[in-house]
Amino acid sequence: MAFVRMFFPAVGRLAVRFRWAIVLAWVAGTAAAMLLLPSLSDVTQSDNTSFLPTSAPSEQAAQLASPLQEASLTAVTVVAARAGGVLTGADQAAIARLSGALAQVPKVASVRDAGQSSDGQAEQLTVLAALAQSGGLATSQQASLVASLREAIRTTPRPARLAAYTAGPVATRVDTNATSSKTGSQVQWFSIIFVIALLITVFRSALAPLIAVLPALVVVLVAERLTAEAAVHGLGVSQIASLLLIVLVLGAGTDYALFLMFRVREEMRAGLACHEAIVLSVARVGETITFSAGILIAALLSLITAAFSLYSGLAAPLAIAIGLMLIAGLTLLPALLAIFGVAAFWPSSVRPGAGRAGWWGPTCARIVRRPVATLVAGLVVFGGLALVSFSYLASGFGGAATAPAGSDSALGNALLTAHFPQSAANPTVIVLRLRKPAWADGTAVAAAERQLAADPQFTTVSGPFDANGTTLTATQYAALHAAYGPARALTEADAARVPPAQLAAYQAYRASGSYVSADGHTISFATGLAAGSPASTAAEEAVPAIRADAARAAQAAGASASGVTGQAAFTYDVAQLSDSDLRTVIPIAIAVIAVLLALVMRSLVAPLYLIASVVLSYFSALGLTVLVFVNIAGQPGLTFILPFLLFMFLLALGEDYNILVMTRIREEAHRLPLAEAVSRALSVTGTTVTSAGLVLAGTFGVLAIVGSGSAGQQNVRTIVDVGVGLALGVLMDTFLVRTLLVPSAVVLIGRWNWWPSRLCRLRPAIAPDAAVMPPSAPDHPAAATPLQRISYYLRWASWGISPNLTRGKP
Repeated sequence: MAFVRMFFPAVGRLAVRFRWAIVLAWVAGTAAAMLLLPSLSDVTQSDNTSFLPTSAPSEQAAQLASPLQEASLTAVTVVAARAGGVLTGADQAAIARLSGALAQVPKVASVRDAGQSSDGQAEQLTVLAALAQSGGLATSQQASLVASLREAIRTTPRPARLAAYTAGPVATRVDTNATSSKTGSQVQWFSIIFVIALLITVFRSALAPLIAVLPALVVVLVAERLTAEAAVHGLGVSQIASLLLIVLVLGAGTDYALFLMFRVREEMRAGLACHEAIVLSVARVGETITFSAGILIAALLSLITAAFSLYSGLAAPLAIAIGLMLIAGLTLLPALLAIFGVAAFWPSSVRPGAGRAGWWGPTCARIVRRPVATLVAGLVVFGGLALVSFSYLASGFGGAATAPAGSDSALGNALLTAHFPQSAANPTVIVLRLRKPAWADGTAVAAAERQLAADPQFTTVSGPFDANGTTLTATQYAALHAAYGPARALTEADAARVPPAQLAAYQAYRASGSYVSADGHTISFATGLAAGSPASTAAEEAVPAIRADAARAAQAAGASASGVTGQAAFTYDVAQLSDSDLRTVIPIAIAVIAVLLALVMRSLVAPLYLIASVVLSYFSALGLTVLVFVNIAGQPGLTFILPFLLFMFLLALGEDYNILVMTRIREEAHRLPLAEAVSRALSVTGTTVTSAGLVLAGTFGVLAIVGSGSAGQQNVRTIVDVGVGLALGVLMDTFLVRTLLVPSAVVLIGRWNWWPSRLCRLRPAIAPDAAVMPPSAPDHPAAATPLQRISYYLRWASWGISPNLTRGKP
């Protein structure tokens, strides 16, 4: 560890000496990133289904259904409808002009007429464009395409009562991403305002909060741009990464700033000059910050082993951000403190002897004088909450996003729901691969539909023979195909050659193109579920039975393959994959973090109960969240991602406070008996830990509050569940586990905490400070009465140490 003792003082001296150069370098780097690199919100994906691996059953079903879409083309729905009446001749002409205008949009390969509604009031167009199929480039190209299509719709003349909008999953995703970008910006700025307001109260200074937040804000800007550039080159990044990056960097960055700035203020009040205090603080706290960031980075990188790319996609963006935050915490922050000097803490005094300890640290020091009682009470309370966590039930966060209210896609989806309910009601889709084309074996199609219609799992079933509400027989379908060719190739202009008596059947046949592939071998059925909305927990739990029903329909039709797509199927697969990753990634993260804790603690004992404390904190926080949202608020379950994020953040960020408190206890234990070292460490770090915990919990709270206004019901509930769950977990972890339970365990275990390092055999060289000794302790047990000696032993036993009879004082 000689390198560590030399490295961090050198870093502190360099930060002080070259403070102006460091600040200018960060300013230049930030400006270059903002000007030259893309925004993260422009390249993230909000559709959760794209993160499933190809081995997932719902992804295999989507591949089975791919012939229903032209290969390698992205489909965007455009719907046109006349308010309060059937489409007129002028409307039909306007729709034809609109189809031509849409075909002229860059990257559009073709525009297909998907048919007219059964009420005659609306018509669908399917725009097929050659875009990237995945990654950040696909997201940016989709946004550009949808914007161009909307501009074509706006500039194409049409009758006053004819409305036209984009609709469907692609347009919805574009609008959701745009709204999420706004939400992310709101989270960022509200978080900054909250953190600054809280730090003004903590520091009692106008400038210190700005200095503490500025490095984190710089890192957010730079990390977002670097991650976005990586996403453009193929790195998968989900929408939730952008929100978590903001919250994580502001929370962790402010933690590191508090660790350093409180120590600088403490050293200045101890009599050191400003620059000397900064160098000494970096030397003492730099190791704590480095190992805290290292543990968090290690925990995040363990996500790479996840099969679910929503998790593995969080690893690189968040690890990059924390790595940058570590560099900023050791360079930019000390440089800013060196530039502003004592003015950084104005009007709070940093004169020697000024200031007083916060109330929580001394309170904790008094409480842990009874370590057995404190530990037992904590285990009872946290154990009870942990038991509640076993009633956790995963609930929706899958499938397509919901369009933001009032957006173009929301208006278009509303028209689809009103005029094309079979294709717009968020159906669960059964896909079959037939051995013969549908028009050549209509009896197989009819048999499959009868099987599905008779199944109690489904309330409605729509397919090739009733695509727009008008029912066709197998014979009619075959005759229409013989007369007009494949339904997918028909346009409204072809209707001119249809006899009026056959027009309704023709429109039904043309609409069936959405359910039958061009070669006729792949067909689909849109179903409504008896379990309720596909977004519900009941629908998710019904997926295994639905897949069995699809297999029976395939058997009835003699089909070679079957599958189920839709939100319920995707959500079920996502939840199953998430649980599997939870069992895989968490042991890896625990093992890696335990090794890092052993290095920073120089101990093999302390990491064991520190990791155990995080596990207990995790289950109790999950139990409290279940209690609040499920048992009290009546939610059907919690978003599947909450347990994963709760564990990762509590495991990694909880160790920040563990390391700060334990390294300070270790530092004090070189000169004080262990119980005195614990009391002293809690007294000087209590305000730091509680302030940092409040900042971190507050940023997660801001995420929940601001995120509650974000796009889509699934996203709203997910963000609120995650924000509130993490905030509750951090608060419990900060105020109870780190400052009460862990110090109590330290006192009870004694100097075995440091085994096998030399500190476990070292005795303090000086007597403990009288200010923190137990009250009424006799000076020498040998000079006391027997009753006083018994009282003496009991008092010191409650502190978790043994009296040293050879020196007359413990």
